[in-house]
Amino acid sequence: VQLQASGGGSVQAGGSLRLSCAASGFIFDDVAIGWFRQAPGKEREGDSCITNRGGGLYYRDSVKGRFTISRDNAKNTFYLQMNSLKPDDAAVYYCAADERRGNSARHYCNYGMRLWGKGTLVTVSS
Repeated sequence: VQLQASGGGSVQAGGSLRLSCAASGFIFDDVAIGWFRQAPGKEREGDSCITNRGGGLYYRDSVKGRFTISRDNAKNTFYLQMNSLKPDDAAVYYCAADERRGNSARHYCNYGMRLWGKGTLVTVSS
């Protein structure tokens, strides 16, 4: 089981990035997926999560209208499109997945997921 995040980088405030997470080793369309961030000195936060088969969707308030999570089951890949980036968005971003059933997307974002990829760094300059 493996999750590999990519797409991080340095942008100016107002810019955009698209993070990708390639998954392998499990039935991709049967798991919940999510994107989390951790800034220096702060706890990990869930930005956006989708339950398995897309039944539930959650965005943290501070990213609503700016970030979009999506998944391509044919490619076993999911994405986080980040627009209108702010300096506060600077963090290491992690993709995650969870094969357990019965939790809401908000639950996953609030409490985390079982499978984690290595992070990708996003820096935003003002």
